Amino acid sequence: MYKKLQRIQLIITDLAEKNQCFGKLDDGMSVFVQGTIAVGDHVEAEIIKIKKQYLVARLTQILSPAPTRIQPVCNYFGTCGGCKWQHMNYSEQRRLKQKQVTDALHHIGGFTSIHCQPCIPAEEIYHYRNKVDFSFTDLRYLTLEEMEQNPEELQKPIDFALGFHAPGRFAKAIDIDHCHLATPEMNQVLNLTREFALQHRDELPIYSTHTHTGELRNLVVRNAGHTHELMVNLVTTTHQPALMQSLATHLNHALGNTLTTFVNSTTSAKNTVAFGEKEFVMHGEGYISDRLGAYTYRISPNSFFQTNTAQAETLYQQILTTAQLSPDDIVYDLFCGTGSITLFASAHCQKVLGIELVESSVQDAQANAERNQVENCSFLQLDIKNIRSIADQLSRFGSPDVVITDPPRAGMHPNAIQLLREIAPPVIIYVSCNPASLARDGAALAENNLYQLTECTPIDLFPQTNHVESIARFERR
Repeated sequence: MYKKLQRIQLIITDLAEKNQCFGKLDDGMSVFVQGTIAVGDHVEAEIIKIKKQYLVARLTQILSPAPTRIQPVCNYFGTCGGCKWQHMNYSEQRRLKQKQVTDALHHIGGFTSIHCQPCIPAEEIYHYRNKVDFSFTDLRYLTLEEMEQNPEELQKPIDFALGFHAPGRFAKAIDIDHCHLATPEMNQVLNLTREFALQHRDELPIYSTHTHTGELRNLVVRNAGHTHELMVNLVTTTHQPALMQSLATHLNHALGNTLTTFVNSTTSAKNTVAFGEKEFVMHGEGYISDRLGAYTYRISPNSFFQTNTAQAETLYQQILTTAQLSPDDIVYDLFCGTGSITLFASAHCQKVLGIELVESSVQDAQANAERNQVENCSFLQLDIKNIRSIADQLSRFGSPDVVITDPPRAGMHPNAIQLLREIAPPVIIYVSCNPASLARDGAALAENNLYQLTECTPIDLFPQTNHVESIARFERR
């Protein structure tokens, strides 16, 4: 008979949902353990919930570490929710990411014979991000050690933070001095901006999500992967020209030729999303450029761009490899965004139709095609589930030989899947950032043996995290 707060010992054998790990006791009872744990760890844990079929416990100590466990490089690991896997070596991270995809396809999708390739690794496992979004808050997240100190003993103010939100703490942020996923230039901008903000606290108070007053909201830094151009975008409530020009001078003096552009974006929104309604360019042209393969993209403050440049190229090349396009193929690119996959596909087929819901993304996609002198791409603004409404346009464009779909994390709407089954292209390439959505949607596509899953390749776009991208090929039977 188990009791709450009882201490138990077990070996962790697998990952589980909601950032938990899994193991079994000697009597066969299943246990989900919360905490920073690696598969293979021998742990002691304290029972916090008792169910008929399983227990939930909280890690109290590592009795014997797994062979794959390593020392995290980040001082904020375990507090910041960004890098959940820094305590595991990289080969183990890749193994677990492949297993996530395989398990989802088997348990959720019901696919029994799965040909899942090893997870394609990233060349750089740190400093790979080309965009980082830091948040300002007037409530700094305190560690347990800091909570036990007197306020006058603290090295940092408790009412100022510029960094990342702790998991589940949207009103508080950890004051970050250095992020190991960001480039050195990004970290330099972070600390220069903090220095300036602390010096001008009276004129630039932090925006409060409780009172909805204040100025400083977000600091978004972009550092282009190939061109190395640097954009600083400070999101505030209102535009104060003199102060913003002073900050631009402060940044430019310290960064020199490294700073490409500085933009002050403003928003009246009552949330903390780093999206500006208006933009004021204080230095440079207000945008940067970067390349993916042979294509150049203009990146504005609100533009979407893959956050790992090198791995985005790997992803797109793998899409082409999996799609096996021929020069006569007609291709549809669903959820095409700003057209990056569309452009990559255009050089290998007759023509591509990109379909996207967001108007600004369609405009960016058209501009990207024109900028790169790609003439065999067309773009339509449309909700995919309403694709029947443009049946005549699709008929004129031509029936697709290959459909590439890259839906958001939640996957495809059931209506969109049904319409895709009605169109019934010979090949569907499903690009996914969520194994569960891929498995669920894949099962719906394959219903009644209409399609078979022939290949799946996981790709690691985000080392040190539990996120995995995957590319699946479905062939019509």
